[in-house]
Amino acid sequence: MFIILDYINAIGRFYNLLNTLERQVSGKRKLKDCTGYMDWPDRGVYFFLEPGEARGLTDQMRVTRVGTHAVSEGSSTSLWDRLKQHYGTGSGSSNHPHGGNHRGSVYRKRVGEAIIEKHALHDDYPDWDKRWSSIDRDRSEVRDEEYILERRVSTYIREQPFLWVDVADEPSADSDRASIEQNAIALLSNFEGQTIDPRDDGWLGKYSQSQEIRESGLWNVNHVEEEYDPDFLDLLENAVGDTTPP
Repeated sequence: MFIILDYINAIGRFYNLLNTLERQVSGKRKLKDCTGYMDWPDRGVYFFLEPGEARGLTDQMRVTRVGTHAVSEGSSTSLWDRLKQHYGTGSGSSNHPHGGNHRGSVYRKRVGEAIIEKHALHDDYPDWDKRWSSIDRDRSEVRDEEYILERRVSTYIREQPFLWVDVADEPSADSDRASIEQNAIALLSNFEGQTIDPRDDGWLGKYSQSQEIRESGLWNVNHVEEEYDPDFLDLLENAVGDTTPP
């Protein structure tokens, strides 16, 4: 009983911190309204939320993806670099405007897979989940074939509100960013555990090929089966205090 209460209290604290963060950065953003010219922190953790889907009996949006970047030593990837991979291509792309590259963004890949499953589009996109090394066709032909779905993925992801925290530590698997990401996923996941904040039946992730995504309620696969360390909430609170509007 006390374990469940601790769990519920930890989730409550997590979302209270997001409320504080939202006020601090003057509101959530959507990728469709963002550019690399904004004053993004070099490194951070981001939280995507699902519009129209509230947690429990509240009107607070539920987190559906947690992510970070540069957790390998020597990596120079910035927060915006990672967000731009999820955003996809802009209007100025000569060949595939507002498309993207799902082979460079697991988030895009998973959303595309769910769209394929939901609308039975397997025959239209036979190579969607394959690496280039396993595709015996011209790459430009595959990109042209997948362009319409890439656009649908862009539309979906760019409409997801998100928040982020500034965590300016060095790239490492033991970084504070990695800890916040891993433990937030473990805390929010419903995979093989107590169902907190039930997921709406209409959530696109319900159509995912991944059991981890379907059951966890997150567009994450890694860390959904793990136990969370409540101390990560102190790291998150400190990061919220360090975060300013872009």
